[in-house]
Amino acid sequence: MARYDSSSTVRRPERGRGRAVTAPEATKSVRDVAAHAGVSVGTVSNVLNRPHLVAPATRARVQAAIAALGFVRNESARHLRAGRSRTIGLVVLDVSNPFFTDVARGVEDAATAAGLAVILCNSDEKAERERRYLDLLEEHRVQGILITPVTGVSERLRRLQRRGTPVVLLDRWASTRDHCSVSVDDVYGGELAAAHLVKQGHQRIAFVGGPFNIKQVHDRCDGARRALLASGLPASSLTLVETPALNFASGRAAGAQIADMPSRRRPTAAFCANDLLALGLLQEMTRRKLRVPEDIAIVGYDDIDFAGAAAVPLSSVRQPRDQLGGSAAQLLIEETSEDRAHSHRQLIFEPQLVVRDSSDQ
Repeated sequence: MARYDSSSTVRRPERGRGRAVTAPEATKSVRDVAAHAGVSVGTVSNVLNRPHLVAPATRARVQAAIAALGFVRNESARHLRAGRSRTIGLVVLDVSNPFFTDVARGVEDAATAAGLAVILCNSDEKAERERRYLDLLEEHRVQGILITPVTGVSERLRRLQRRGTPVVLLDRWASTRDHCSVSVDDVYGGELAAAHLVKQGHQRIAFVGGPFNIKQVHDRCDGARRALLASGLPASSLTLVETPALNFASGRAAGAQIADMPSRRRPTAAFCANDLLALGLLQEMTRRKLRVPEDIAIVGYDDIDFAGAAAVPLSSVRQPRDQLGGSAAQLLIEETSEDRAHSHRQLIFEPQLVVRDSSDQ
């Protein structure tokens, strides 16, 4: 039989030569910390959750007890008691797009300052995948969700809101007052890009982007169309090149499609719905020995870090990426706070055109 003594060592039955195995230490509780520090359980709870309510000397004593005992809070149990976790969900269209990487950084900075963690989810521009992530985040009892939805505000998002999980639209404008939202005036951004190309003397311009059910793509194209009409050019001056996705490979495929057009009909400029498309198109034009901007001028959208570092520095419509993320997170934090009244707000930022070699002749 196994023999136990009063030490923390468990001796197992011998097999040949005996071997001592150390038993795991008992998990320390909040009560253990309180007893060690000579304070109440409520004081320990305040140090863990609301440290600003505890006097510095008492807080230091409790923190020393936590360190001495090796106490680790049980977040899962705490979440069950509180009904909510200390996390927020962030659902973006494409995590490989540097635009969303920068947005996520802004979200994380604001969340960290508020003592929250961020669960990042990539919908990959697929509505079904977005729905699965929303189900998962609700199951994890996140405090709220920031989302760039694939097709606008769905019934699933409305149901989340009705059940008490706040939803803030990120890089989307809320058409109703039921949600907070943070967005960029993409119609104006499209106008900036197309007006610049017209000013450079271009009368045949391609708009490259898709799918068109993504609102940003639709709005940026609409802005380009408005700019052409305002300049007196006919609607036929804008050639639509719809892409299956907003990525580099789709940009290369669009570049091949444009390059294969007869020279008399080929657009002399292209406005792309994001920088990844523009960089893919730029690479394909270079491969085809078409000069940028002499044979075709290119303007992107987002102004990611890679835009200015391209072989031909890329003109782009700049969005305040980290500011978008930080502002959206702050709206969500305000909505989940019990300390203040909240009213839904829709923040709209104005983009800026950054002109570089790819469109400047």
